[in-house]
Amino acid sequence: MTLRWLVLPTVALAAAGAALTLRVPDGPAVQQSTQPSAGRATVPERARPPLLTPRIVARFPHDAQAFTEGLVWHDGAMYESVGLEGRSDVRRVDLATGKVTQRAVIPPAQFGEGLAAHGDRLVSLTWHDGIAHLWSARTLKQIGTARYTGEGWGLTSDGRSLIRSDGSATLTFHDPVTLAEQRRVDVTLNGRAVTQINELEWVDGQVLANVWHTPFVLRIDPVSGHVTAIIDLRAIVAEVAATNPEAVANGIAWDAARRRLFVTGKLWPTMFEIALPKR
Repeated sequence: MTLRWLVLPTVALAAAGAALTLRVPDGPAVQQSTQPSAGRATVPERARPPLLTPRIVARFPHDAQAFTEGLVWHDGAMYESVGLEGRSDVRRVDLATGKVTQRAVIPPAQFGEGLAAHGDRLVSLTWHDGIAHLWSARTLKQIGTARYTGEGWGLTSDGRSLIRSDGSATLTFHDPVTLAEQRRVDVTLNGRAVTQINELEWVDGQVLANVWHTPFVLRIDPVSGHVTAIIDLRAIVAEVAATNPEAVANGIAWDAARRRLFVTGKLWPTMFEIALPKR
């Protein structure tokens, strides 16, 4: 089906730079800027992107105390980055049981954020500190740090660059070794910038991104920044039935070898394997 948008509130259109709230019928909001994107892409927007309803393939236990910030499948194993000061870590998780099999602790003053695999190492972000921790994927021992400018939210790798979100509409591409900035692209939906871009995953040449505090995942063209599809997780969020307002959908992992897609959320007791319609 094609997504139909209702624009609320109309008064926001009068204020330059104010937030424009777009809603799917009977659903939560996705935040957009009222101003057209100032991004570097010149590719025209396509027709409004389709709304994709996933099918649940399987359910797995997940640590209901984990404030999930990053999720990645690497070399046959699931890895997860968990946030909150004093509780942040990077962990290897047994998919079948949800048990933590290995853990690396992030300094207690830092808030752990997004996680990506690149080569034989993992890279994890911190929210405000501008520090990326580098870990051996095999041992989870720290092998270094790198610096970046701005907030760290989500992180993924396209095999050539690390791609970072910072809570705005911008995706920043970094050198995977030095984290030097390479380029930026603004995420747009029907010509408007979408903010609150959070956890990221690279899937078949596109970026999947959670939108914070919404039950939607965006599929994004990494060249233009255009949203090419919206994945509707409302039924999954309803199944989790979380009462904590911060227990939001966050966490996407892609097993390319077996073509399995996983999603979870902060403080969720379940991780879901899902399948998407081919659109």
